Amino acid sequence: MNDWSTGYVSDVGYIRGVYRQQSPLHLDIACLLGGTSGVNAASAAELSYVELGCGQGLGALTLAASNPHWQVTGVDLLPAHVAEARDFAREAGLDNVRFLEADLLTLAEDPLSAEIPQADVVSLHGLWSWVSPPIRAGIVRLLRAKVRPGGIVHVSYNALPGWQGALGMQRVLRESGLRLASRTDLQAKAGLEVVRELFEAKAASLVNEAYVKHVLGRTVSGAYLSHEYMNEGWAPCFHADVAAAMAQAKLEWVASGQLLENFTELMLDAKQRAVLDRFEEPVMRELVKDICVPRGLRHDVFVRGARRLDTATRDAALGDIVLALSRSPESFVFEAKVPAGKAGMSLDFYQPVVAALAERPMRVREILDLPEAKGRGAGAELVGMLIGTDQAVPATLRQVGQHERGVRFNRTAARRLGGRPDVLSTAAALVAGEFGTALPCPGLELLVFDRLHEGAAADPAALAARLTTDPGERRTLEEAAGRIIAQSVPAWRSLGLL
Repeated sequence: MNDWSTGYVSDVGYIRGVYRQQSPLHLDIACLLGGTSGVNAASAAELSYVELGCGQGLGALTLAASNPHWQVTGVDLLPAHVAEARDFAREAGLDNVRFLEADLLTLAEDPLSAEIPQADVVSLHGLWSWVSPPIRAGIVRLLRAKVRPGGIVHVSYNALPGWQGALGMQRVLRESGLRLASRTDLQAKAGLEVVRELFEAKAASLVNEAYVKHVLGRTVSGAYLSHEYMNEGWAPCFHADVAAAMAQAKLEWVASGQLLENFTELMLDAKQRAVLDRFEEPVMRELVKDICVPRGLRHDVFVRGARRLDTATRDAALGDIVLALSRSPESFVFEAKVPAGKAGMSLDFYQPVVAALAERPMRVREILDLPEAKGRGAGAELVGMLIGTDQAVPATLRQVGQHERGVRFNRTAARRLGGRPDVLSTAAALVAGEFGTALPCPGLELLVFDRLHEGAAADPAALAARLTTDPGERRTLEEAAGRIIAQSVPAWRSLGLL
């Protein structure tokens, strides 16, 4: 860390990542499921999107590549992040995105804030629970100044009480790491080993906590650990406190960006819903949900001036949503595990829907009018289940002439991610420029796409051999490439990518 970083990790860059909940298309759907108007991102002639704490900018770059009529602005404290994002934008030929180096503590009052346009959509992923209260106050001042009436703000953060069982873990990890190493990523790794040793020694505050087991069971980089656990201002939050802070910028909570969380019957059992139904006020209802369901990470969606919709108007707006399948029909899963149990998708309705979407992206109203589907489903359920289970993405109608733009982005991403040791799990995305969308995927999918686009045969063994010479790695990559060819390539073909 440095004095200029105000307690935020600055000696180690954060991991790249693309998160579907940050897309304006996705956030529009969340608003509709919450019974409010969004910003009509799919049909807007232009849209201004701002990401605060954009890191190396991969998410903002993906949105800019997918939609050339959007103006995308990324803001980050770390100059190395900003330099990397700008280099990527130049290589990918993106002229509708820019990146600013700025401190959110003071940006609202800084003349530099004039370079941030009035925003239709603002997103903060993870940042809120990683920074100190004064920086959060600076963020609120900036949102108050920059979010347009009717604009959307997405805030994801480590949430309470879901995080309460891991509070001790984070404190031990950080304090021990500070004493065992100098560079922040090495501190984080050293601290995690102390946590692991205490867990194996059956430390009472660790051994029975599910979230601690989850953290110890993952393989993650030191860069991820350092930004997740080593910031001075680190603090998980109750939803009510975040909502109160956002209210100072005239922002009202309307929905969860995790779409399935907007369906109460999927979140809570009958007895829990009986308690929930004693309350009408949304923030109190969310507290009840958070007490019943272990949500360690929340994706909250706020609107500045929420406009409530009646059911007919909402359903008509949902009918305009364009869906694109993100996996093959053969690999589609018709049952989802949810907090209240399992959510099954009726095969009579969903099988013909999936078969139709495998051919091309379609509007929801077209899907509901299919002879095999007519009268058997509703738009809210269809959108919630397909996108909420990560088996479809929101898209736009065909944008003629944008194919090469998406391909150039994908090949740039493959070049810049290729050869990285974490490429198998990097949260990347494959841009389908003609349909204004992106398919979130591991970085390996970008590399496979790049090879196939060059004309390589869809042969898992041959693809693996082109990616590595190590025998052990080759076996792992061959299995992964086989899954990609079976599950993802059909979706790429339906979007005209191959």
